[in-house]
Amino acid sequence: MDNLSDALQKLKLASTDSATDSVESCLDCLLKALSNNNTEASVKIQEMGVLPLLPTLLSPQSSCTPKVANIIAEMAKNEFMRSPCVEAGLIPPLTQLLNSPNQEVLLQTGRALGNICYDSHSLQAQLINMGVIPTLVQLLGIHSHNTALTEMCLIAFGNLAELESSKEQFASTNIAEELVRLFQKQAEHEKKEMIFEVLAPLAENDVIKLQLVEAGLVECLLEVVAQTVDGEREEDIAQLKTASDLMVLLLLGDESMQKLFEGGKGSVFQRVLSWIPSHNHQLQLAGALAIANFARNDGNCIHMVDTGIVQKLLELLDRHVEEGNVTVQHAALSALRNLAIPVVNKSKMLSAGVADVVLRFLQSEMPPVQFKLLGTLRMLIDTQAEAADQLGTNGKLVERLVEWCEAKDHAGVMGESNRLLSALIRHSKSKEVVRTVIQGGGVKHLVTMATSEHMIMQNEALVALGLIAALDLVAAEKDFVGANLVSVLHKLLSDERSAPEIKYNSMILICAVMGSEPLHKEVQSLAFIDVVSKLRAHENKTVSHQASLTEQRLTAQS
Repeated sequence: MDNLSDALQKLKLASTDSATDSVESCLDCLLKALSNNNTEASVKIQEMGVLPLLPTLLSPQSSCTPKVANIIAEMAKNEFMRSPCVEAGLIPPLTQLLNSPNQEVLLQTGRALGNICYDSHSLQAQLINMGVIPTLVQLLGIHSHNTALTEMCLIAFGNLAELESSKEQFASTNIAEELVRLFQKQAEHEKKEMIFEVLAPLAENDVIKLQLVEAGLVECLLEVVAQTVDGEREEDIAQLKTASDLMVLLLLGDESMQKLFEGGKGSVFQRVLSWIPSHNHQLQLAGALAIANFARNDGNCIHMVDTGIVQKLLELLDRHVEEGNVTVQHAALSALRNLAIPVVNKSKMLSAGVADVVLRFLQSEMPPVQFKLLGTLRMLIDTQAEAADQLGTNGKLVERLVEWCEAKDHAGVMGESNRLLSALIRHSKSKEVVRTVIQGGGVKHLVTMATSEHMIMQNEALVALGLIAALDLVAAEKDFVGANLVSVLHKLLSDERSAPEIKYNSMILICAVMGSEPLHKEVQSLAFIDVVSKLRAHENKTVSHQASLTEQRLTAQS
């Protein structure tokens, strides 16, 4: 340590008169001390006030610069040294050095900046604002043959790409081309993994997704899949997962997805289709998720249903009723749900037996599977009266829906169960379905659904309750009373925040329940006529007209 103290003292003196030889020997001594005991040496360097001298030593022309940058990089491995490095004003001169033609300077500068800004989003954001991203991308292109420099750039990209503010800057460079070019050269698993770690956060940006597709990343990923699909080594399994996951991520962008779909004739789309019948669970999963992503517009959905994709997904689900791979079940159901959105697809999918296969997962205890199962059935029966009738009279299904309507730990499952229960009634308009729901104990859940914070769910519940009242008021009367339906309707009509549709359907329902003596008494006791008469002045003409009709009905039966 005495040698270090001497060297630091000499450095303070030498830096003022620019004696390069003596500065170099002092720097060598510092590097040796840091390699022996980094923490202790760093403390000593800070205590002796050497940090403020370092910016002047970071001259692009000086032969000492690589060593100075190396010293900073070594010190900044210690967390306690990072703030002092920033306070000493080291970031601006280091950033300037990224324009140096000297590869050693570039390497040590990159290390120094990386270590100072490690784990600090605010410092990384500062670097982004200083324009380091275009500089680093340029360096990667110029020095792609230099392994150490390439790795330094990749590590920097990996850290900076986590910040949302970096994406716009990355998108304005040719990062996609550079990374794809670099990826194509790599043979080693570790190197490919490093590039993957940069690609994943970058590919979250839709502009960069399209750039990566245009740069040929998809072809690289398909090649990785082909090379690793039958591999049993851990690194093969890891690469297969990373490549197929990244493929699915690229399809999340509308433009990149449509470019790869190519009207359903694209070679990439065809390759992804071939993953679904694969025996590899990871590929089955990626294939099903890819189909779900391709199925994000009606044109694609219609084309895929017409070309037999549904059968492939049903066969995949069939394999997983027993095997029970939850992620594959979830992905395949997601794809079927999306495919069922266009009206023209619904009857075709019902004829293909989709509802029957989906019902086989009714016993699943996994909320993600339950959620997608419910969504798929709801999409299938939309406007399909016969299917809604068939499913709505299925006692086991209704019983399970009522059970899930109480799944308070899983809001998504609870919401979808309520919506499907309502949809079965609304689309079938069947007395038999209404009776099945009443017998299964579903009425109280629809009344609760009418108080949802989501207007669409409130409305769906009120329409279903109106149909129950119209089709079998006698059978529903006891449940309506027990669930305080009249009180709920009074609150909805009194609440100024209720949407016009909610007020309208609430009044329709009031009129419908007036045929029941106990419900009629409740309506009278809550002075509905006062609330309804105020609505005659409502700005919405449909609401004001219905208010007049409802008031007449209430007056006539008072």
